[in-house]
Amino acid sequence: MGSPGPSSSSSAEYIHKVHHLIEECIVFKMSKEECMDVLSKHANIKPVITATVWQELEKENKEFFDKYSNGKKKKNHGKKEDK
Repeated sequence: MGSPGPSSSSSAEYIHKVHHLIEECIVFKMSKEECMDVLSKHANIKPVITATVWQELEKENKEFFDKYSNGKKKKNHGKKEDK
């Protein structure tokens, strides 16, 4: 009876799922904002959850995300999107 219960386990599984989905977004070279939008629409994950997990990944992998965001800026530099 002294176990924390299923909620902590399911929370960890949920965070792991969001982590995995963010990695999939990165494979497709999405920005943080694009990833938040896609996961909200297609996986029913609140943008605040995606943003929080993304921020933790940035902290743990600072060098990777620095290169990733710089690569995204260079790719989009000079390219105007019609909205």
